[in-house]
Amino acid sequence: MAQVSLTGNDESAFWQRADDCLIRYSGGGIFLRRIIERAEGVYLYDADGDGKPIIDFTSGQMSSILGHSNPEIVAIINRQAAKLDHLFSGMLSRPVVDLASRLSSMLPPGLDKVQLLSTGGESNECAIRIAKMYTGKFEIVGLANSWHGVTFAAASMTYQLTRKGYGPAAAGSLALPTPNGYRSPFRNPDGTYDWKKELDYGFSLVDSQSVGSLAAVIVEPILSSGGVIVLPPGYLRRLKEHCVQRGMLLIVDEAQTGVGRTGKNWAFEHDGVVPDILTLSKTLGAGLPLSAVVTSREIEEVVHSRGFSFWKSFTTHVSDPLPAAVGLQVLEMLERDNLAGQAEYLGERFRSFLLGLQAQYECIGEVRGMGLMQGMEIVKDRTTKEPDETLATALSDRMLELGLSANVLRIPGIGSSFRMAPPLTITQEELDAGLAIIADAFRTTPGANLVFAVHVNRAST
Repeated sequence: MAQVSLTGNDESAFWQRADDCLIRYSGGGIFLRRIIERAEGVYLYDADGDGKPIIDFTSGQMSSILGHSNPEIVAIINRQAAKLDHLFSGMLSRPVVDLASRLSSMLPPGLDKVQLLSTGGESNECAIRIAKMYTGKFEIVGLANSWHGVTFAAASMTYQLTRKGYGPAAAGSLALPTPNGYRSPFRNPDGTYDWKKELDYGFSLVDSQSVGSLAAVIVEPILSSGGVIVLPPGYLRRLKEHCVQRGMLLIVDEAQTGVGRTGKNWAFEHDGVVPDILTLSKTLGAGLPLSAVVTSREIEEVVHSRGFSFWKSFTTHVSDPLPAAVGLQVLEMLERDNLAGQAEYLGERFRSFLLGLQAQYECIGEVRGMGLMQGMEIVKDRTTKEPDETLATALSDRMLELGLSANVLRIPGIGSSFRMAPPLTITQEELDAGLAIIADAFRTTPGANLVFAVHVNRAST
């Protein structure tokens, strides 16, 4: 396919039409002024005509874990679309049952029954409905700075600025402190982070606010949109203990961490804890809209006996054959190509690079992440930890100029944090090329002061 080149008045006309006809859905309302024409592997190609690729360090919207236009996925889409793409919600097809069977076989006992949906918000909405019906209670607890979707119940558990302006959240929406060791005031005598005390204190607040109807806790193993905050080792286990004590279910939202991203097939495996309900999305469809809710036989049996319903009136694309066929291929490649092992190996290389960069640049307050999901927080001063949104934006813009797409978050109270999650199919050479661009961006962006230079300047004053 010939590459389209837009220049001069053609490109101006494109952006004029975009500004005229599109709803600005990103809060700030500003789209990146790049027209992306095509993508292949880890590379994006825009319309400026110079042919220079952009390395995609976000896997699209943290979803394209097999890279863009993966030949095996393209083949599955073409074959399935020509055969059977969509059905009435009460009908079943082989791809749906095959994917559900394969997925449950890859998960530990207690995660046995599957429902296939379209988006992460939809799967979390479904999980919350299951929890409420199973427990007979309605209060749901989430982590501050979490992101679970924009449908009503999921949005009520999304504790970010996107909550504001839409009226009341769902009744019984409660929050626990974000386990952010970089900023938390909960400290041991030696200055280390005391996440256990923080979590216990958080539940004491939940208990004081609860009206006696605690149904579930929903958490992400890594709060990606919250600044790439990794739950401390042991956190999920203690969280499950709190849930058991209160008769609550534990819902783990692995929209971004599932399917090998963190170095294991599922991030909850790092803590050896099995959630009562698991939700998957983004990575399961490798860029296509596909999500899943997985729970135990016991929970499914109980809610079924009570008339559980989440189809037809709620969602049109439950159990669609086309995305199910893609998801089945994704799981096949996950195991066949040891993508979790690839993420673990290259993730260590990625993390080592960022730690080395942190040792050079005063503006990098903290490096955090797991596997091929890594982040770094940009600050004005390491002592005050004041976020530096201006510098973070300048660094991100410079990276794009140099040929790398890396996402930077601008969230008050968290800081200006990069979150980077390249496809699991990225090669070491491609990863190193992206890391070289990051290093070049720091070297050539005004304000990204070297640690040595800053210390010399302070000493001289």
